[in-house]
Amino acid sequence: MDDLHRRDYAPDAPAPLDAVRVLDLSRLVAGNALTHVLADFGAEVIKVERPGHGDDLRNWRVEGISAFWKVYARNKKSITLNPRSPKGRALLLRLVESAQVLVENFLPGTLEKWGLGPDVLLLQNPALVIVRISGWGQTGPEREQPGFGSLVEARTGFAAMNGFPDRPPVLPPLALADMVAGLYGGMATLTALREVEVRGGQGQVIDLPLFDPMLAILGPQAAEYQLTGQVPARAGSRSATTAPRNTYRTKDGRYVALSASMQSMAERLFKTIGRKDLITDRRFLTNADRVRNNDILDPIVAEFMARHDQSELLEIFQAAGVTVGAVHDTAGMIADDMVREREVMLRFPDEEMGELPMHNVAAHLSNTPGQIRRPAPELGQHNIEIFGTLGLDPGEIAALVKEDVI
Repeated sequence: MDDLHRRDYAPDAPAPLDAVRVLDLSRLVAGNALTHVLADFGAEVIKVERPGHGDDLRNWRVEGISAFWKVYARNKKSITLNPRSPKGRALLLRLVESAQVLVENFLPGTLEKWGLGPDVLLLQNPALVIVRISGWGQTGPEREQPGFGSLVEARTGFAAMNGFPDRPPVLPPLALADMVAGLYGGMATLTALREVEVRGGQGQVIDLPLFDPMLAILGPQAAEYQLTGQVPARAGSRSATTAPRNTYRTKDGRYVALSASMQSMAERLFKTIGRKDLITDRRFLTNADRVRNNDILDPIVAEFMARHDQSELLEIFQAAGVTVGAVHDTAGMIADDMVREREVMLRFPDEEMGELPMHNVAAHLSNTPGQIRRPAPELGQHNIEIFGTLGLDPGEIAALVKEDVI
């Protein structure tokens, strides 16, 4: 951990999205992942949280600390507001006037019950981009059913194709469907903002289910099913389309990953492991041949890997230009020279942890880079600042707190 570069939070500086105000009413991962990307590039993301409770992501704790909140709420501001109450609804509508984006992930129809449906919001601000995150979408027979990411990962077919053939389907060990939706949603939000800027300021609603983006990243599964009429068996770390591709145990009990997905790479691999004869072996002549005979080929590769320590293998294959890499756990990733030198992970001061390691801005813009400007906010930390822009003085704000409006 000490290998990571230490940084202080950067002061506010001009950024590509610094004229964009985002009201984030979402909870948990998908909405926070979406607004996290916008905040890194300068958007003023205002978390609108339930008084006395806050975003449920705050409650995802390890050793009493919510690392999820610290990472995905960085660069954001927090206010407390109860939009169910008449006064809270009125305050939200006033904030909508100055916002460019509103993000929510309540069950479809919830905002309408509160008198805050898209028709009302767009009447208040015709240029507003409204992002509506849900499990199954704003339309359809299951629109009102809760849809957590685990259910989406199961129902899209992802879990069924993940894991090993002799074991049950495997759900991912992270909020994959939510994060994928957040990234798709970020792109859709910027597209809608571009529409506002270029075509006359007309806002719109983005229907962002968790299901559709998760299905999209699975690629041509349906097309291949139509071609073969068969559902591929789970293949572990192997691939149904290229071979050899797998993770392999090394002599020192570690692992390396290999992907020889091009003909030239497979031939280079065979030469490197001392099996040049495999290049002309009819069973392995083409990629299709190698996939078909992978049960024979994979043990040959595995046997070579098992005779060498991980570090030795990495040197051998790097020198030969073969695409083999170390399988890192979290500790190994943090200690990786590339991670340190490119500052992919950084350490920031933190009151609870002393120092908080977290990923840097993931996309590197040459002229307008993103920045980590401030830590994740305390609940309601920016009430006075944000409600002050509406003309409320500290006394009025304190009265609203007593009424459970904010």
